[in-house]
Amino acid sequence: MAANLNSTAAALLGLLHEGPMTGGELVAAAKERMEPFWSVTRSQVYRELPGLAEAGYVRPGKLGPRAAQPYTITAAGKRAFRSWLAEEAGADHSRNPLVLRVSFGAHHQPGAVAKLVDEARGRHQEALTVNRSRVNQLKREGGDPYQLATAEFGVAYERALLRWLDAVPTT
Repeated sequence: MAANLNSTAAALLGLLHEGPMTGGELVAAAKERMEPFWSVTRSQVYRELPGLAEAGYVRPGKLGPRAAQPYTITAAGKRAFRSWLAEEAGADHSRNPLVLRVSFGAHHQPGAVAKLVDEARGRHQEALTVNRSRVNQLKREGGDPYQLATAEFGVAYERALLRWLDAVPTT
């Protein structure tokens, strides 16, 4: 029943609309398509796939090399996904471990917040570059306008986070 479909399971069904994928391919596709606004871990993918198969939403394929098993979305899975899309999105929840750690800045050892900020700045500058590249690629290829919009969100998110990092007190 689609009412029991959580966001991670729905994201996997959405990705499977592009064709059969193994768990590892789903992790990679989720990372490319959904960061920084949604994360899917390998353990989440492998936890969700058996439930999706049991519900009849995906069909496991033949085991391949290194026990890789492709999954294909079924007609029931497509209906469940469309039903999930039609539900109210609900409230946004940001779970950023960096922001959480900075919020306890007064409890850090001297220099620890500066180190957190410096390390994060490098990661987010790199992520900004990756997101800009994805936006440019989608524009060049005339890609899906909704994927372009979410890639542009990634650029805006990274820019905002970098501006925020510049404002964090580090002394």
